Amino acid sequence: MKGHLKESCGIVGVYGSVHAAARLHAGLFSLQHRGQEGAGIVVSDGRQVRHLRGLGLVSEVFPEGALEGLRGHLGIGHVRYSTTGRPRLQNVQPIVVECSDGIWAIAHNGNLLNALSLRRMYQEAGAIFQTTTDSEVLVHLLADPMYRNRPRRVARALAELKGAFAFVIMTRDCVMAARDPLGFKPLSIGQLEDGYLFASETCALAQVGAEYVRDVEPGELVVADQNGLRSSRFAEEVGSLAQCVFEHVYFARPDSRVFGHNVHAVRVRLGERLAREQPAAGDVVIPVPDSGNSAALGYARASSIPLDYGFIRNHYVGRTFIMPEAARRAISVDRKLAVVSDVVRGRRVVVVDDSVIRGTTARRRVSTLRDAGAKEVHLRVSCPPAMHPCFFGIDFPTHAELIAANKSVEEIRAYIGADSLGYLSLEGLLSAFDDLGRDYCTACFTGRYPCDVGRMRGKDAMEPGELLAGEDTGQAELTMPPPADNGRAQE
Repeated sequence: MKGHLKESCGIVGVYGSVHAAARLHAGLFSLQHRGQEGAGIVVSDGRQVRHLRGLGLVSEVFPEGALEGLRGHLGIGHVRYSTTGRPRLQNVQPIVVECSDGIWAIAHNGNLLNALSLRRMYQEAGAIFQTTTDSEVLVHLLADPMYRNRPRRVARALAELKGAFAFVIMTRDCVMAARDPLGFKPLSIGQLEDGYLFASETCALAQVGAEYVRDVEPGELVVADQNGLRSSRFAEEVGSLAQCVFEHVYFARPDSRVFGHNVHAVRVRLGERLAREQPAAGDVVIPVPDSGNSAALGYARASSIPLDYGFIRNHYVGRTFIMPEAARRAISVDRKLAVVSDVVRGRRVVVVDDSVIRGTTARRRVSTLRDAGAKEVHLRVSCPPAMHPCFFGIDFPTHAELIAANKSVEEIRAYIGADSLGYLSLEGLLSAFDDLGRDYCTACFTGRYPCDVGRMRGKDAMEPGELLAGEDTGQAELTMPPPADNGRAQE
């Protein structure tokens, strides 16, 4: 998987809103934490499809006045987080293509396990790919006469996909939403006064003014068009789901409701359990903002150690975990957090973080606390050690990059320079959910994958330096005009 792009992004779709682009724009702003490398919006007025996408944050891709040309009552949007490779305009979604029966656009959150085999099959048949993302295989399935000329075309195409996915799909006159049968990725439905909205997280519904209706069910295809909302299944129901537990640990925003649970409440419970499992003799509890805030609150409550803010976050630096290159992550760690010396000087500090993946970030933070005068630094982590790669869209690509796969807890403690290190147990993690986590994927902690990933470790895994056909050379797609200096492209 080293050379194959995985996506764990934010998607949004709107139908029936006079100002669809404005609704999509607001939704993408609220999902910016899910991806900061690129953003895009596609809209339709029923006759013409218009789109704008580019590299950078939502505010950079869509400066003031940019939405004026995006007229339409339906559309989809995407914020992108890739886990390997440099940013490329070609890979910014939504992907827009024209088939024999009209224009289609898709936006994807997840990772398709059989993308490479499908891609090779279509390339051998003469198909041309414009991107290096796994998402593009869906448009080739949709355009394939095998599906195009048969009933339930979209459902049949979705049924061919394996792995983790949440899609929003649009044509000139409708918007569709779908989740994979195991339900890895979240996707919610909201009711607008004049239509419907789909979004990766419920925080986007609230931002846009939509009322939460329900989640898109695993294996379900929902269509919003002039006849309202209708639903069908493209896959049979499975016995148990594989919802990504890392959505609650790190990815989702605290005010979102994901997989039926409020994210903030779950993280508070994780922190409370962590305090019971991994107590520390400390004078103050400080969170690593922002994803550690709720767990630190829970830890402080359960331990009766005062909570304070020893780190102050620079909100003009993005989320370091979702930056693809190690060098960028390291630089951003130094810029992102500043230590409040008066909070930590001469004190035994208990630091609560959501996770330790590579260890380099934790090491830098412990060092800055010591430089600021902390007497002791005790690191507590609100999830178990991540010891196994994720093949479903989270940036745990190889064993070699996971510190817990190569070092014991004591060795990790010594590496990061903490006085003590404690992780939450798997049982403790799952105790935060009503069903004790029966429907959650915990493969990154246990190595027990909910579906076959053998090919991802073998012949279908991309090797370093291997190029997918269509690997870009830094230019915009052939179907697009050359990008402006700000890395944006519009049609």
